[in-house]
Amino acid sequence: MAPQVTACPACGTKNRVPVAAKGSPRCASCKAALPWVVPATDADLTAALDTGHLVLLDLWAPWCAPCRQVAPVLVSLAQRYAGRVKVVKVDVDQNPRTAAQFDARSIPTLVLLRRGTAVRTIVGAQPEAVLAREIDAALAAAH
Repeated sequence: MAPQVTACPACGTKNRVPVAAKGSPRCASCKAALPWVVPATDADLTAALDTGHLVLLDLWAPWCAPCRQVAPVLVSLAQRYAGRVKVVKVDVDQNPRTAAQFDARSIPTLVLLRRGTAVRTIVGAQPEAVLAREIDAALAAAH
């Protein structure tokens, strides 16, 4: 699991963001919370989902136009909820066990997970406002 490089939205510093970690990634320079968007595979999914944060699991495929449409929305949400939500992206064509585990019959399938347990499944590309409401509801239910 190689770390991802993410630019800090606050100061622009490039930071390595781990696929798996217990805490929240923070900018090495300004200490701001970083957006946490990482790829995962069948082999490392358990480690990627092992976090105290709410996880938005994106089950997608490169050939899927709605998946490509929702990808920038997920990056925007990761920035908006930095320090509270982790976005984990899994290519279902390359990772059939994960697709089966979350019953992804149509893509994109987005699954909100709290401590590895699915709390909500959203099928199809949705506008950012709809996904933000779902995230807000899941975050509120956790407290």
